[in-house]
Amino acid sequence: MKRTVFIDGQHGTVGLNIHERLNGRKDIELLEIPVEKRKDPKARQKLLNEADVVFLCLPDDAARESVSLITNKSVCVIDGSTAHRVTKGWIYGLPELNKEQRTLIKNSRRIVVPGCHATGFISILYPLVSKGIVAPDYPITSYALAGYSGGGKSMIGDYESEGAPDDIKNPRPYSLALNHKHIPEMTKIVGLAQSPLFNPTVVNVYNGEIIFIPLVVRYLKKQLSAEDIRAVLAAHYTGERFIKVMPYPPDDYLKDGFMTFTDCNDTNNLEIFVFGDSERVLLSARFDNLGKGSSGTAVQNMNLVLGLPEETGL
Repeated sequence: MKRTVFIDGQHGTVGLNIHERLNGRKDIELLEIPVEKRKDPKARQKLLNEADVVFLCLPDDAARESVSLITNKSVCVIDGSTAHRVTKGWIYGLPELNKEQRTLIKNSRRIVVPGCHATGFISILYPLVSKGIVAPDYPITSYALAGYSGGGKSMIGDYESEGAPDDIKNPRPYSLALNHKHIPEMTKIVGLAQSPLFNPTVVNVYNGEIIFIPLVVRYLKKQLSAEDIRAVLAAHYTGERFIKVMPYPPDDYLKDGFMTFTDCNDTNNLEIFVFGDSERVLLSARFDNLGKGSSGTAVQNMNLVLGLPEETGL
């Protein structure tokens, strides 16, 4: 039996990616809204209440409005915005987080898709905090490099227009007030006592992401070497289809000593690297900001809710 899916915000970057992943699947019927009625509340409300699964690919306020229009309690909402990521009653849609998360997702009708930066950050740090290796009050710093598609249509237009200024080709750090919108979920889901110092940078590549977290071993709650920390992460993700912890040392997976940017693009994969020694550790995650960082995880969550093989369409 086909299950019905409505993508509210289908014409945005993430919405288009989800549509592309679902279009042609024989087990899914995509409910479409005419372009001229995209902003018609009654037309949207009809589809929002008819679908088995609704993806919200909208700005935060619009996502909240869509949720308010849903009166059918059987509709499963998978929200790709920031609006509900730390809201009580919404389940965090990172299936690999811990042993209980898949069951929580399967049984929920309100699921949030993790932010792209948060996906990498949480994947590499959550196991270490939950297992008592990194203390919740450790002064975490993190920096990330991400493709410009993460900025949506406006930023994509800036980068791809014929008259784009030369400076746009340079790496461009942003959110320099240290208030990036993913910080609340990073802090809450990992279980940190204080917000991390997070510095993202957009680069002149369409999609892809690498995120880093440095640690000083002597300040850890359990003073493990880089190799030992890698073993802890590998044990946490044993058997996972989409998250892989790379061998230590990971030199053979570098190219002339460089960590390349786009190796996980167009997949739902996330690769974790551990660099360093017995004194200093550098944790890193590489993934596609439009794959495991958004639309890929959104579809993975849908598959779980519908009782389908998790990797279907991925």
